[in-house]
Amino acid sequence: MADGDSTAPEFTLLDGGMGRELQRRGLIEPATIWSGSALIDHPEAVRDIHLAFIAAGADVITTSNYGIVPSLLAMEGMAGRLDELTDTAVTLACEARDKAGVPVRIAGSLPPLDTSYRPDKVGAPDEIAKLYGHIAGRLARGVDLLICETMSSAAEALGAVRGAATTGKPVWVSWSLDDAANGRLRSGETVADALAALDGLAVEAFLFNCCVPEAVTRALPELRAATNARVGAYANAFVPVSADYEMGADGEHPLREDMSPAIYTDLARDWRAAGADIIGGCCGIGPDYIAALRAALI
Repeated sequence: MADGDSTAPEFTLLDGGMGRELQRRGLIEPATIWSGSALIDHPEAVRDIHLAFIAAGADVITTSNYGIVPSLLAMEGMAGRLDELTDTAVTLACEARDKAGVPVRIAGSLPPLDTSYRPDKVGAPDEIAKLYGHIAGRLARGVDLLICETMSSAAEALGAVRGAATTGKPVWVSWSLDDAANGRLRSGETVADALAALDGLAVEAFLFNCCVPEAVTRALPELRAATNARVGAYANAFVPVSADYEMGADGEHPLREDMSPAIYTDLARDWRAAGADIIGGCCGIGPDYIAALRAALI
């Protein structure tokens, strides 16, 4: 059984997806790192969306630095701006919390170091841990916890957790599941494989994110049964993603037409009943969804 605190936790509501909310407001175009253009051109909007999620009832907001990694920055002509943009993302989240005047926590995002959903593009754990440690160190200056998110394989999560652990901040890890809802990671590994890779490391919570909600419903009972740590999920509203999807190169991924706030909330009720004590949303899940979750689950 994986490490974790066995005491019964209270429920935590996460925020939703920043990128699609920026697009909904007409502020950014689909890009490999939408967060980079938003942090440079529309920082006030990033702060306002954090505030909207806080107003909707989120207990935790996540820094808007998804995709702010060297390989993707170089593709967008922003090589060398890693530290600057990471610091900006932390500052905007902190400003939103200060303006809201409520005790929300800030989670620092540790995203994939290449395109999302592609375990074949993940480096060896020892190789990627150093870069994750650098990013985590920048985030740790202003966040309350670090979340290794959208991890497509056990190796990716292991490298990210090792990097995050160097800061002394609480660490959460969140894997992205196969959209076929077969109970496996995008790498094909089982939940047991993913947990075993992190055995002995100090991880406060284990989650699933950026996959279809049905995949969470399938895999969550196994996760809950395998650990005493906190568990949860924040799914997306995407049409299922293919195994060869290339973020940025394949354009804007479509959203489902059948994933309303009410339907998403019904699915989240099942996660709560299965033992999830941390729930939120990812791509396509806006403040209205978080408000619906707050009303239904708190």
